[in-house]
Amino acid sequence: MIRYCLLSACVFLSQVMILAQGVMDVHSHIITPEFLSALTNEGRLMDEGFPLPKYDAEAHLKWMDEAGVQTSVLTMAAPQPEGHSLSLSKGEKTGSVVIRKCNETAAKLKQKHPGRFLFCAALPLPDVDAAIREAVYALDTLKADGIKLATNVQGQYLGAPELDTLFAVLNERKAVVILHPHRPEPVNRQVMQQTPLAMQEYLSETTRAVTNMISRNVLARYNNIKVIVPHCGAYLPLAIPRMKSLTPVMQKNKMVGSIDYEANLATLYYDLAGAHSPEVIRMLLTITKPHHLLYGSDYPYVAPQVLTQSLQRMKQYLTAETDLAPYKDMILWKNAHQLFQISK
Repeated sequence: MIRYCLLSACVFLSQVMILAQGVMDVHSHIITPEFLSALTNEGRLMDEGFPLPKYDAEAHLKWMDEAGVQTSVLTMAAPQPEGHSLSLSKGEKTGSVVIRKCNETAAKLKQKHPGRFLFCAALPLPDVDAAIREAVYALDTLKADGIKLATNVQGQYLGAPELDTLFAVLNERKAVVILHPHRPEPVNRQVMQQTPLAMQEYLSETTRAVTNMISRNVLARYNNIKVIVPHCGAYLPLAIPRMKSLTPVMQKNKMVGSIDYEANLATLYYDLAGAHSPEVIRMLLTITKPHHLLYGSDYPYVAPQVLTQSLQRMKQYLTAETDLAPYKDMILWKNAHQLFQISK
C-alpha cells in the first residue's frame, strides 16, 4: 500500500511538473562578459539610466524550473555596443565583433540546453550591410530562432527607408523579430534623470518605432516577418485609433500615403512583460487577436521571486476571468510554440 501511494505520488508530481513547465517566455535577456566589457570601454554602462543586471545561465535555469517556465527566448540587452574603435585583427568594428560573440554564446546555450533556450540574434546596426551579413550568418549558420531589433540605434529608427533591404532579407526567411526599446535618440537627459526610461519612455520609444514602420507600410510590405512588440504593446492600443482617425487629414495634406492598417497589424504579436493585467489584455484585444498574445518575463531585469509571483498572478486571473480563461494556454505557451514552430 505504501509503495503504491509513493508510486502514485511520483506519477502525480511528474504530471504536475510537465504541465507547469509548459510556459514559454519570449522576453528574456542574455548579458555576456564581452558585452559588459565593450560598454565599459565605451563609457556607456549607464546609457539606459540604470545598472545592467548580472546574468548567469544556471541561475536563469534555476528560476525557470522554480517558476515552471519550460523555454526562454534570449535576446541581447540594451544598450547596443557602438564600437567606434576598430578590431585590428579582423578590420571590423568592435561593436560587430561583440554582437557576433553574443550571438554565438546564445547559440551555444541553446545547444547545451535543448528545449530550454531559444535566441533571437542581435544585429550591428546602423550599418545595414553588416546587419544583413550578421542576420544571414545567425539564421543560416547559428540557427537563430529569430532576430532582435532595437527601436533605434544611434538615431536610426525602425521604419527608416535605408532598412528596407534588411527587411527584404528577413522577409525572405520568414523571420520572427523581437523588438526592444532602447534609449531614444536624441535624448532629453533632464527628463531621463527625473523620470527614468523604464518608467515611461520605453513605452513611448516602442510605440514610436512601430508606428514609424506602419506609416510606411513596412510591416504590410514585408508581411512574412512576424514582429513581437514588448511590454504589453506599449501605447499602441491608444496610438492606432488616433493614427487611423488622422490619416485622411494627413493624406489630404500629402504628409502620408496609403496605409494598410489591417495588413500591418496582422504581423504584430505582443508580449505581456511588465504591467500585465486583465484590463491590459482586454485593451490589447481591441487591436489584435488572442492568438497574438505571449508571455514574457524580462528576466534578469526583475527579481526572480517577483517574476514568479507575477506569473502566478497571471495564471490566477487567466483562470478566474471567464472572458479570458479560454486564452490561458494560448498566452502561456501555445501561441509562442506556433510562432516559433515548436512541437509540444
